[in-house]
Amino acid sequence: MALEISAGIIIYRKTIDGPRFLILYHGRGYWKFPKGKIESEERTFQTALREIREETGISRNELKFEEPFKAFEKFVFWRKEEKIYKTITFYLAETKRKAIKISEVKEGQPHEGFAWFTYKEAIKVLSKHKDSMRVLKQAYDFLQKKNSAVHRNGNAQNIRVRTAAVHMHQKSRNYGEQNNAQRKNS
Repeated sequence: MALEISAGIIIYRKTIDGPRFLILYHGRGYWKFPKGKIESEERTFQTALREIREETGISRNELKFEEPFKAFEKFVFWRKEEKIYKTITFYLAETKRKAIKISEVKEGQPHEGFAWFTYKEAIKVLSKHKDSMRVLKQAYDFLQKKNSAVHRNGNAQNIRVRTAAVHMHQKSRNYGEQNNAQRKNS
């Protein structure tokens, strides 16, 4: 059994409808996240960046990575008469870029299009590919957890700021009362 290792990035954009995920279309109902095989001495992150640039035109400086997210697809398939064990490492990154320049032909598989899907739409589109649905769910859950933590921290910070403001107001009022009392005693 041969081993094949690939890497890619689950790319999303923030919208008023929540995150929209980039999925490439290969025709015949086949949608996938941008990804590709590791070349020579590359590491998975380097592969993911190269593949994104090749398949979508998005460069490294247009991506904001969500640390420490990493998800994996693992499956077995047959290529001619050879059994292949495949592992795909996915990273998660935000982009502000809407326009994508899809590659014309990649290893004999042309990309026919792309779309930015909400989570619910993406689950439907990926429904034939359980592993892809699973990594999408992991990415979505990661973003939801991160957003709820930001809201909690933001609320806690607002409470601290309001508490500090009230405390400062009380101090200044007490200071003013002390000054008035000192003036009366003078």
